[in-house]
Amino acid sequence: MADAPPSKKLKAASTALNVLMVGTGEYTTGYVAGQGEDDVSDKGAGVVALVMFDLRSKGKVARCGMAGVNGKKFPKIRKHMQRCIGDVYGGLDLECDTYPADGTVDSKAYLTALDSYEKGDVAIIFTPDDTHFEIAMAAVERGLHVMVTKPVVKTLAEHTALLEAAKAKNVMVMVEVHKRFDPMYVDARDRMASLGGCSFMTAYMSQPKSQLETFRAWAGKSSDISYYLNSHHIDFHEWAMNGSARPTRVTATASTGVAKAIDIDTEDTITLTVEWLNLADGTMGHAVYTSSWISPKADVHSQQRFFYMGQKGEITVDQAHRGYYMCQDGEGAAPGTGLRSVNPLFMKYTPSAGKFSGQRGYGYLSFEAFVDAATEINSGAKSVADFDAENTLATIANTMGGTAILEAGRLSLDAGGQPMDILYADDKTVHPTAIKAHVF
Repeated sequence: MADAPPSKKLKAASTALNVLMVGTGEYTTGYVAGQGEDDVSDKGAGVVALVMFDLRSKGKVARCGMAGVNGKKFPKIRKHMQRCIGDVYGGLDLECDTYPADGTVDSKAYLTALDSYEKGDVAIIFTPDDTHFEIAMAAVERGLHVMVTKPVVKTLAEHTALLEAAKAKNVMVMVEVHKRFDPMYVDARDRMASLGGCSFMTAYMSQPKSQLETFRAWAGKSSDISYYLNSHHIDFHEWAMNGSARPTRVTATASTGVAKAIDIDTEDTITLTVEWLNLADGTMGHAVYTSSWISPKADVHSQQRFFYMGQKGEITVDQAHRGYYMCQDGEGAAPGTGLRSVNPLFMKYTPSAGKFSGQRGYGYLSFEAFVDAATEINSGAKSVADFDAENTLATIANTMGGTAILEAGRLSLDAGGQPMDILYADDKTVHPTAIKAHVF
């Protein structure tokens, strides 16, 4: 990895895209400040940068850039990535322009980085939730296609503004919700279409207590655990309904104690109860989404599961446990046993013949689909509207209900659990227009 100025290398192929990664944290690089060389996260090689380097080896990506805030971290990040990527997987070029310059701190370094890119290039944003809107808007205004980690933004107003800006610039804005590429979730979504109207769904997702320290800088300040984790299954539910139902009312409750005990002013666990209206016949369903970041260290990093009941059938998926277990001396999540439940379907980090071989994981496919879509839009083969209509990718046009649910949940919590109504322009549309407190 090299710091600015940007590389002058020509694109590997006429269709290869230049990529700017905004955010240098765990999901992008695998680096967590303060961790030792032997104390890596469950994503030690990261996800975003690893995938971009591999896509470059396939000719789909050309120049790679990375923008953060604290340039003092880049020497350690480069060392970490060399150890966890370069020394593990042969054939990957780790060259990456970085912003700001080493040794400097600049919260607006992403603007300098964006100015070195051109219309049709792409930006991938993995930063604290409250920064998504400003960074994404800056990229859209420059004509870049944008992928943003969930939640794409925190309010319905921001979502609408970003949608309108993307339409004006004819660029795609996509939310990185990789469960849309998990083969079990995809199959469940397709089967749910034959189960009649929505009746009930319950979903749970957790992270271990250690993540509170990892996210101390923003936990409870820029976002909460509902925005961070409930966003996964809320998007899946909205996607599975495919316009047949819409959320109408949200009531939130929370538990506290663990985070506050370590001086982090945030909720431990948040539950959103959401009423859903089936548009075909006016019947009602409801869903309960729960997320927590106070789980104990266990055989998986994140518990993830849901149960869905339609009016004609039901489906259960335990995303965390795929029936694949490993136990090894001196390693693993469970103290004293080393027992781990392994899920290479997300990302296969184990090299094959010295090469990276995780290209079929849904954590990888999510980014590749975005790069492919941007390439097709640039070539004129497809339009942004085509992807909106297909509703396979989580474009900003078909994820408004999820943003409304998350914002309504936060408003409900701040109002002491008061229900929040999600409003619509007419009786059939699935695109919400506003949120207001429910009056009994």
